[in-house]
This record gives sequence, C-alpha cells and structure tokens, in this order.
Amino acid sequence: MGIFDKIRGSAKKAVDQHGDKITSGLDKAAGAIDKKTGGKYTEKIDKGVGKAKEGLDKLDGKNDGKNDGGESTPTR
Repeated sequence: MGIFDKIRGSAKKAVDQHGDKITSGLDKAAGAIDKKTGGKYTEKIDKGVGKAKEGLDKLDGKNDGKNDGGESTPTR
C-alpha cells in the first residue's frame, strides 16, 4: 500500500465519521465569502461548494448535502 492509498484511506475515514460537519463547514464558509463579496460571486461560490461536496461523496459513497435530484444544494 502506497502513501497515497494511506492518505485516501484516512480521508475516507474522516469523511465517513464527520461528513455532516464538513458539509456544514463548507456551507458556512460559502455564506461568509458570499456576504463579504456582496453576492457578486454567488454562482461561482455555489459551484465550488457543489464540486467540493461531490468530492466528499466520491470518498464515502454517500450523498451528503444533495437533494433528491442528485444536485448539490448549498444550505446557507
């Protein structure tokens, strides 16, 4: 097992255990950034948060932070 396999395993374990906290943190950070930028970059921020959540979902195989349609839903 290589170093990257170990890192991936550790990340997967962390996401399995704390996925809800991680997604909540992403949403809070996105809200703060959106507020600081005055809503100028809302679409880009939402897209970035969506991609981050998709990455988390790939690690743990769960649909954390997604609606029934399979799309990432920012919750701020």
